[in-house]
Amino acid sequence: MQVGFVNIFGHPNAGKSTLLNALIGEKLAIVSSKVQTTRHRIKGILTSADYQLVFSDTPGIITPKYKLHEKMMDAVHAALEDGDLALLLVDGKEDWAACDQLFGSLQLKVPALVILNKKDLLSAEKIKQGIEYFSARPYCKKVVAISAKKKFDREAFIQELLPFIPAGEPYFDVDDISDLQTRFFVAEIIREKIYELTEDELPYHTTVLIREYQEKANLVRILADIIVNRETQKGIILGERGSMIKKLGTEARKQIEAFIDQKVYLELFVKVKPRWRDNELYLKEYGY
Repeated sequence: MQVGFVNIFGHPNAGKSTLLNALIGEKLAIVSSKVQTTRHRIKGILTSADYQLVFSDTPGIITPKYKLHEKMMDAVHAALEDGDLALLLVDGKEDWAACDQLFGSLQLKVPALVILNKKDLLSAEKIKQGIEYFSARPYCKKVVAISAKKKFDREAFIQELLPFIPAGEPYFDVDDISDLQTRFFVAEIIREKIYELTEDELPYHTTVLIREYQEKANLVRILADIIVNRETQKGIILGERGSMIKKLGTEARKQIEAFIDQKVYLELFVKVKPRWRDNELYLKEYGY
């Protein structure tokens, strides 16, 4: 059996989370048109009779502006230290020279495939140019062009990876799809709804803390805090007469119920914690 860790790297919004979700067949990672959505290293486990692959979606690589960003880059650096194969994800419409500079700076110690994503938006000539460009790079073993969002042939893609994966004993049970707890994904679902329903910079100033996750006979009771930086942000999350938080709660609850396949009672609270993104104690409390 082939067993290995496969880590996905790239600029923000290259499609790393979309690729992870397509590979696992479950929505494990938030997908948003806004950049810097992924804040944690999220592992997805794919097991068959012949292989077990543990994929890691990592935050998009950025220059840190505050402690939360530093924690996000720590997750990237941790992924650089382990793994058997790196997937270097390129949005086909990105500046390839900028991607090349980024990938070269990673100083990878493992084989790497360049994944040219969003090929459905590229001409055949552009795809050919991309393959030629990245194939010539010293860090690249092979270039694979895909569309993670459309017509993704998972098994064909896996066959491209397996030559670089060692033999071994599986680390996880056959039914496991992640090493993270359910409450982590619940918090991410709520956070995703904030990205969908609010505008501009607000999602970047918020995080979610699950205070209670109680499984009862026919219901899961969840209490969650939405953390913001300022009182004005609290007002936006609450909305006029509580309209926004009601909508947010309703949409999040439906998605959580679909994810855990159980009825959910969800109660949301909004709390102001000034400068939480730069506070080591708060970041630790919130799971960063």
